[in-house]
Amino acid sequence: MRRWRIHPTDAALAAAVVGDVLSGVGTPHLATSYLKAMQRVMPVTFCTVFAVSSTGRIEAVSAASSYGSTAERTTERYVEQRFDLLDPNMAWLAARKLPQRPQLWLGHQRAEEVADPAYRAACYGDVGIRERASVLLLLPTGQRVAVSFYRSLAQPEFDATDFARIEAHATLLADATAAHGRSAMAVRESVVPALASRLLTLSLREREVIGHLMAGKTAKEAARELGVELTTVRTHQYRAFRRLGIRSQKELLLRATADA
Repeated sequence: MRRWRIHPTDAALAAAVVGDVLSGVGTPHLATSYLKAMQRVMPVTFCTVFAVSSTGRIEAVSAASSYGSTAERTTERYVEQRFDLLDPNMAWLAARKLPQRPQLWLGHQRAEEVADPAYRAACYGDVGIRERASVLLLLPTGQRVAVSFYRSLAQPEFDATDFARIEAHATLLADATAAHGRSAMAVRESVVPALASRLLTLSLREREVIGHLMAGKTAKEAARELGVELTTVRTHQYRAFRRLGIRSQKELLLRATADA
C-alpha cells in the first residue's frame, strides 16, 4: 500500500470530464458521474465514494460499476459489515492528526495487500478486482473521504501515467465530493429527524428510489433514471415504505417537508 501527498494544481481539464463530475453532485449518482468522467481519460471498472464523519459515522456512500449493479451490491456488504473499520484508506485517515487545511493524498493498493480475508474477498476477490487507486481527503473538521477507482484482473495495472491523470483530477473530485456532502447535509436537515435516521437503514438501491420519490418524481420516472424496470422500482419502494413506516409517496413527502 502506497500513499503520497497531492498538491492542488491549476491544470486545465477537459470540459467534458468536468461536466461529468459535476453532474452527479447532489444526486444519487455521484459515483456513476465520477466513473464516466475518468473513463474518458483511462480504463477503470468500478468507482466508490465513501465519506465518514469525525465520529466514524458513515455519512455518504456511492458506487458504480461497468458491470450492472455489482458495485452497489459490494458496497452494501461494505456498509453492513463495517468494512470501513478495516479499510486501510479509512483507518489511515482516522489515525492522522487533524490538519489546519484540507489535505489530499493518492493511495494505491493491490488486492493481495489487504490483510483481512473477509474484506479482501468481498471487495476484491469475489468481484475480480486487481487493485485500486484512491483520492483521499482529510478535512480540519475530522471528516474523511475516499474516492476510489478500480481495475479488474482483465485490465493492465495502474502505472505512473495513470497516477498522474488521477492526481490532475484530484482537486476537482475532492471539491465535488465536499459539495455533494454539503448538499446531502442540507437534505438531511430538511427532513424529520426520525425519518432521517430511518433512511440510513435502507439499502443503497432503496435509498436511490426514495431519493427520486422525495424529489417528486413518479416511480416510472425513477425507473427511467435508474435504468431498471418499473416492477423493480416498485419492489424497492414498498420495502422502503415498510421500513420507514409509511404507506404512500404523499405521506413520504409530508414527512420530508414537515420541518422545512
